[in-house]
Amino acid sequence: MQATQLFTVLDTVDSTNNYAMGQVHAGLARHGAGWFARVQTAGKGQRGKSWAAEPGLNIALSVVVQPAFVSIQQPFAMSAAVAAVCFDFFNGYAGAGTAIKWPNDIYFGDRKAGGILIENIFQGSDWKWAVAGMGININQMAFNDHLKNAVSLKEISNKEYDVEQLARELHALLIERLSDPQFMQKERLLDHYNTHLYKRNQTVKLKRENMVFETTIRGVTGNGQLITEDVVERHFDFGSVEWLL
Repeated sequence: MQATQLFTVLDTVDSTNNYAMGQVHAGLARHGAGWFARVQTAGKGQRGKSWAAEPGLNIALSVVVQPAFVSIQQPFAMSAAVAAVCFDFFNGYAGAGTAIKWPNDIYFGDRKAGGILIENIFQGSDWKWAVAGMGININQMAFNDHLKNAVSLKEISNKEYDVEQLARELHALLIERLSDPQFMQKERLLDHYNTHLYKRNQTVKLKRENMVFETTIRGVTGNGQLITEDVVERHFDFGSVEWLL
């Protein structure tokens, strides 16, 4: 089925991820189906955070995937693939300066241009569905105070965009790449992710519990751990450290 037949526009929804998950539980979802919301009233971010965006100005898109092409033992492959696709999409418009911030944000310079939230449905040892939620800042020019480092494509390029058309492009690109065995090849995908990793080989400040320390970003492992180096090499699970920008 063509991507255009799997793309649905919603005028208003609380969260595209919630809507997509509802379609899965109702037995109405198909692999590659995507829902784009013109207005999202309660967008979801990582670790229970909200994703706030002005109505009609940004991409709020969720795509449901049957992840038969990745192993349940390597769930980070799905996250890396979606992040790599979003990187390629945004980089195609914004150009040099685009990066993937571990684990799966899209940055331009030191500012956040987009975020990804993947929610999964498992049945025993079977990975039945993944819902990939993607929020990309497109035409928004002013952000809430708590989003001081946010940036949009319009701010970068000084151009206005057709948000729905860009969402259709992102959806089609994701479906295409996820069905490409070469793109999804484990080592190649991880190399793509690490090549464009934010602050790679640069020294940053991280916070773990009450300790702030400087360390150099080296890469990300196949299971999604951040590798850093200072006096020793360190591996961090997602959620165990906080970036101090």
